[in-house]
Order: sequence, then C-alpha cells, then structure tokens
Amino acid sequence: MKSDGRRQGIMDFLMDIGTASVDDLASRFGVSKMTVHRDLDELEESGFLRKVRGGASIQPSSLFESDFRYRQRLAGDEKKRIAAAAVTMIEPGQTVIIDDGSTAGGVARHLADLRPLTVISNNLAVIQDLAGVAGINLIALGGQYNKKFHGFFGLLAEDTLKSLRADVAFLSSSAIHGASAFHQDQEVVQIKRLMMAAAARKYLLVDHGKFGRTALHFLTDLKAFDTVFTGREPQPQMRAALDGAGVSLTVIAE
Repeated sequence: MKSDGRRQGIMDFLMDIGTASVDDLASRFGVSKMTVHRDLDELEESGFLRKVRGGASIQPSSLFESDFRYRQRLAGDEKKRIAAAAVTMIEPGQTVIIDDGSTAGGVARHLADLRPLTVISNNLAVIQDLAGVAGINLIALGGQYNKKFHGFFGLLAEDTLKSLRADVAFLSSSAIHGASAFHQDQEVVQIKRLMMAAAARKYLLVDHGKFGRTALHFLTDLKAFDTVFTGREPQPQMRAALDGAGVSLTVIAE
C-alpha cells in the first residue's frame, strides 16, 4: 500500500476507535513501527491527529480539536434534540448564520420548513444540504477550505462576514470551562466572533460532553449568548457557576 493510501487508512481506522497504538497500526497495515511513526508525524503536522505515548489519537485535547467526521459521530441523538429545539428560535423571512460546528450544523436539516430564509454559512455540510433548496437564499462564505473542520476560513470569509448582518446566529464550541467558551484554533475563533458580531441574537449549541473542558483560545463569555442549548443537565457545581454568571441555559432532555 502506498503511503497516501496507508495514511488515509490510518485516519479511517482512528475515526472508528479514536485512539490506536503504534503496534496495532503496524500490524494492521503490515509495515514497520518506524514507517508508522513517519506516517503519524506527517498526519500530526497536517493537523489531523495528535501523537500520544505509544500511538495516536483523534480525540480532542486543550490544543487539538477532532476531525469533523469524528465529531459528527459523537452524541448524535443529543445533537439532533438540540438542533430541533434551537430551530424554534427562527421565523420565516429571517437571515440565519450557521457556523462550522457539527451541532450547529444540524439546524440546516430543519430549515426547509421555515422558508423563506437567507442562510449564511462557512460549513460545507450545511452548504451542500441547502444548495438548490427552493426558498433558501444561500450565502456561502468564501475563503480557504479546511478539510479538518470541513469549512471555509481566512481573510475572504472574515471580510464577507464584516459586510453582512443577520437576525440569528447558531454557533458551537469545543470546550466550556466555568462560564466561558473556548476553542483550540485561533482562526476558527476569529470566524465565530465575527458571526456573533453580525447577528442580533446568538445561540450556542453544545452537547453535554463539552462542559468541564478547556482549550487554548478564549472565545467568549457565555452570557454573550441569548441562551446556551445543551442536551443534559450539567453537574451541580458547573450549573452553579453558570447561574452565578447570569448565563441562560436551556436543557433539552431526552
């Protein structure tokens, strides 16, 4: 197997299990441990995984956010509940922003019932879902495509957002620590902040697993959102911190 095919195979394998050892990968692909290490170095440099002791992982850390495809598989039922509840914040005729997150992206599948709408997004999955849908005026943010986040970022996307205004923005975040939202990637943080600045009302959509995590870059205080949607009640001390900071939290239970 050529190196490109093997590296794609490593990523596909990690998508299923999250973390794998060098020994397992060497055995699975019939190559030496040294070859596996070279593959992992290349994939880590490209931002697709992180090397850990004795192997590699695509699970998130404070410095590393998971690949879009992996995040889509996590907490699927909870994300669907959150999206279905969040969409009630939209009225026909409004302009809606949807960010690159897998949770916020779930809103797109409900929008046909609320047409006419204008939808602004840098999320390629959202763009593909809504392209050509009657009654949806789709504005796809330009910029540089990022395979890991399955979206568009950079100066072109930022400049476009600065010229737009919306009624509602739906955003996601990879980490909630105390009463603040964080993300591992500064380019992603910049786009999310501009989306917030462009919208009259802002909603954060996060599954319960994001609470109690931290990441390198501060995004915003949670009180900046009209409400934070999640699918399970946070632990008591986390809930107390949110309430004490004046954060509006909406829990969409099963």
